[in-house]
Amino acid sequence: PAGQIAIMHQELVENRRWISERRFLHALNYCMLLPGPEAQQLATYIGWLLHRVPGGIAAGVLFVLPSLLILIALSWVYIAYGDLPLVAGLFYGIKPAVTAIVLQAAYRIGLRALRSDLLLGIAAASFVAIFALDAPFPLIVAAAALIGYIGGRLAPERFGTAAGHAEAGSSFGPALIDDATPTPAHASFRWSRLAGVLVIGALLWVVPMALLTLVYGWSHTLTQMGWFFTKAALLTFGGAYAVLPYVYQGAVLHYGWLTPTQMIDGLALGETTPGPLIMVVAFVAFIGGYVQAVFGPEAAFLAGAVAAVLVTWFTFLPSFVFILAGGPLVESTHGDLKFTAPLTAITAAVVGVILNLALFFGYHVLWPRGFDGPFDVPSALIALGALVALFRFQVKVLHLIAATALIGLILKLFLL
Repeated sequence: PAGQIAIMHQELVENRRWISERRFLHALNYCMLLPGPEAQQLATYIGWLLHRVPGGIAAGVLFVLPSLLILIALSWVYIAYGDLPLVAGLFYGIKPAVTAIVLQAAYRIGLRALRSDLLLGIAAASFVAIFALDAPFPLIVAAAALIGYIGGRLAPERFGTAAGHAEAGSSFGPALIDDATPTPAHASFRWSRLAGVLVIGALLWVVPMALLTLVYGWSHTLTQMGWFFTKAALLTFGGAYAVLPYVYQGAVLHYGWLTPTQMIDGLALGETTPGPLIMVVAFVAFIGGYVQAVFGPEAAFLAGAVAAVLVTWFTFLPSFVFILAGGPLVESTHGDLKFTAPLTAITAAVVGVILNLALFFGYHVLWPRGFDGPFDVPSALIALGALVALFRFQVKVLHLIAATALIGLILKLFLL
């Protein structure tokens, strides 16, 4: 989300002067404490601060809606025409690049998060737990949080917070909501308002979940998607890359909504479309609904689109509740919110989990038929080149994906 946050800072703080940098970073620090996509939460927060609840809802929804529509369209093209040489060639080049991108994500998060030997040990333990023991992702998160909670009290110096966002150090002139601007009336904390937001949020989750259960039954694909992605939404500490292993465990291994190869392709689509990367869940849902033909074979596209919309609803609903319920609490104090020790430990554990995800992708890219099959040398060379481009030359992700897609297309059409 760093690029999206940078764009919001440029537009809202520097150009439009809707909010001061200090207030912007204050809101961002709160969003970083929450599970879920922090860029979308920040957009919701600022929309709410400027224009009450309708502003927050409008900002949050419009942050997600374009990428949802784009991913539904691309998912349909992928599932309907993915076997064509043109499409297959593009994805042949992109998949190794995605493996390199995930490795870079593990490195960058690790560089920020692993600031002590103890945190490095937590990362290593989480990798062993998920790679060798196939431990569930929620269990790893819970164990890391417990270690952080205890360790933060026994040895707080070992749980120095991950590098977050510093206090504002520059000024861009007066802002509509400035450093000294009093908290707007609608942003003041009241217990009745907090209770109202929590009740409405609960109803917005319970009603569709109850309808799905009553109409289709608890074991139906759509119902299970709603329940599964609600849990996923509450486990996304560390961003989209942190929740992808959990989605892989559930959507690929447990439910069988899509194959490992389709999961890699979905991440490739998520990397190349605007909006938060967590929107890859819409691809997962579309493929699952389409392949499972939940509305019958004659309505496969409708099934995929409905599944994508439902999963997006259940994934982002908690973020709206967190912001609209917690925003007044944050505005009541202008202290510098920081990561707590449990969240620091969770972030460390996430590094090990992401490394496991990179190995999972690498296995399916380099040995597409398993270890008994041939080693894919062209894919290995593309992956190696992508790693060099990312680490040595800091090539932008979109440029890298475009280049590797072209290479894959040339290889598939003319050489392989």
